[in-house]
Amino acid sequence: MPLARVARRRRYHGRPMAALHIADIEAAINHWRARAPRSEGPALAPPLRALAEVYARMAYFRQDEIDESALAGDALVAWLDWYATTPDTPCIAICSTSQGDDLCKGCGRSFDEVQHWPAYSPAQKRAVWRRITRQGTAWRFNRYAERAQEGMSENGL
Repeated sequence: MPLARVARRRRYHGRPMAALHIADIEAAINHWRARAPRSEGPALAPPLRALAEVYARMAYFRQDEIDESALAGDALVAWLDWYATTPDTPCIAICSTSQGDDLCKGCGRSFDEVQHWPAYSPAQKRAVWRRITRQGTAWRFNRYAERAQEGMSENGL
């Protein structure tokens, strides 16, 4: 990511605002497609249209991220509605940071991320989720994958 782009980001609780990845925009679009199927005529549901415009601009300019502050109000509301359907925390109740590890073996977050998680914005949380999912080394993705699935099922996700 270009340094100038990081420097321009607004701050959220003292931390830079996070960028939304195109995969999350696409997941939000699919969420809205399932919730608001296409009706008669060419019009899309307003939340779907707002997200589709963001996605189209990202694709056109070949961007894989967009600054959270760059989303128009209706697109942000639609994205946040999708976000509310995702698990908030990757925690599987096996926290090795409490035992002194810098990186939790259970969820893959750093000590700082675990400690400050409640203050993170939704986009910051999704950025952490994306990183730990791509790494796939935390126990939540292998040894205790069934525990992570049970936690999601209990929360209706």
